[in-house]
Amino acid sequence: MSRFKQTVALKDVKCFALHGYYPEEQLTGNHFIIDLTTEFTPAGFDDELAQTVNYEDLNSIIRTEMKNTQKLLETVLNNIILKVMEKYPFVEKIDVSMKKLNPPMPGQIGHSFVKLSYSAVN
Repeated sequence: MSRFKQTVALKDVKCFALHGYYPEEQLTGNHFIIDLTTEFTPAGFDDELAQTVNYEDLNSIIRTEMKNTQKLLETVLNNIILKVMEKYPFVEKIDVSMKKLNPPMPGQIGHSFVKLSYSAVN
């Protein structure tokens, strides 16, 4: 068994999407920043993508799920995790978070923040 733990991640993925609980949010949209981190025990290091998580796939998963309008950001994050697990069943841990820039509420708020984590091991 490998003593290595490998992390593959994308940070600060910027997207515009129509997520939001209120109907007006789904009409006007907002800017979001997503971080997605995966962790796993590598099977080896043979310089092939089959041995790792391809961060191009992670980007594609994020972009696809950001196009699917949801009321709750938690739903978007859950869908991202499920797609990563489907594509890469060997991943042991997934953390995904989302910032909603300038959420529509009174006051000056830089962003709201939601994070969801998955762990295959206890």
